[in-house]
Amino acid sequence: MTHPSAEIYCEKSDELLGKTIVMGITGSIAAVECFAAIRELIRHGADVIPVMTEEALKLVTPDAMEFASGFKPITELTGLTEHITIMNGDDSADLLLIYPATANTISKIANGIDDNPVTSMAAVAMGNDIPILIAPAMHQAMYDNPAVIDNMKRLESWGVDFIGPRMDGGRAKVASVEEIVASVKRALSESPIAGKKVLIIGGRSEEPIDSMRLISNRSTGMMAVDLAVAAFERGAQTELWMGACSVTIPDYLNVRRFSSVEDLAEMTKDIDHDIVIVPAALSDFRMKNVREGKISSDSDLTLDLDPAPKILPMITSRCKTVLGFKAESGLTEQQLIDRARSRLLEYGLYAVVANDIDSAGKDEISVIMVREDFEDVITGSKKQIAGEILDQYFGGE
Repeated sequence: MTHPSAEIYCEKSDELLGKTIVMGITGSIAAVECFAAIRELIRHGADVIPVMTEEALKLVTPDAMEFASGFKPITELTGLTEHITIMNGDDSADLLLIYPATANTISKIANGIDDNPVTSMAAVAMGNDIPILIAPAMHQAMYDNPAVIDNMKRLESWGVDFIGPRMDGGRAKVASVEEIVASVKRALSESPIAGKKVLIIGGRSEEPIDSMRLISNRSTGMMAVDLAVAAFERGAQTELWMGACSVTIPDYLNVRRFSSVEDLAEMTKDIDHDIVIVPAALSDFRMKNVREGKISSDSDLTLDLDPAPKILPMITSRCKTVLGFKAESGLTEQQLIDRARSRLLEYGLYAVVANDIDSAGKDEISVIMVREDFEDVITGSKKQIAGEILDQYFGGE
């Protein structure tokens, strides 16, 4: 008989296909989030085995976790030595995720105490070099306890990674399900860009005309966010510099904001990255003199414009691997390719992604990857295109 969890298997992607994740659930009220986290990991192809402490059993039921995962939860260690069979040997789990983790559990693991199913799984995982992710959840006063801080630092020095927490009103709240899934993908990634410093510059610049009006371009920022998420999930040290946008930016990304092209030009002095990708829609012009206050709507308005600074030369002077974007309208495919290749040669870019401006705000698009000696059409969602750009064109960089 097929378990109901099979209905959502790989529903969103197969990026975790073939991976077995042990989810250690401890006695925090945030344990109620585990159902959603398990289901979301399954939607990306993972098998998730729940392991529960006695305190966790007071908050969520084994039946609920079994329904969520398709596996009977481990609530005690028996003569089957579950911590050994699951965390050791040729067929061991790929990752231990402790979600949520209490101060008590963190401190026990840091001090080698394995007195329940979750801490015993951690002890064997650590001795067997299986990746461990810990998502703390507790009151902020407990999170700020020097003993807990020291224990977290000790675990980090042993290679344990922490996810979150989100600080909110005196509480160290457990990381979002979105961040959990991204962090699991990151921990299990074998991408060539893992560990590299990747900068994504996206969104649109806004050049003021007066105190209210501005000059800008069409851009939602969606491609920049998808690229940043994809880089994060592949293990890169990811930074996102974002102008104005109309999409939600995941709170786990390292983000800096800019408004005008001049703001961004100043920020380029901080570039020391291995890869820079620039899907930003930056203004080509700015006001010669920005008006004070609001110009009357009854006035005849003539804009006196100057060229805005060119950002790409500033970036290429600091990074050798720069991917630019070129958006045009009303061109044939060959004309679009020629424009992109001209920009590539002019600024010494690694490659240029060319697309029609009608793709702004749309998820399903086609783009053309242009390099000096070839071009390649990529079609799909922006998320799919972001992944393919990183996987296919930066593997050897």
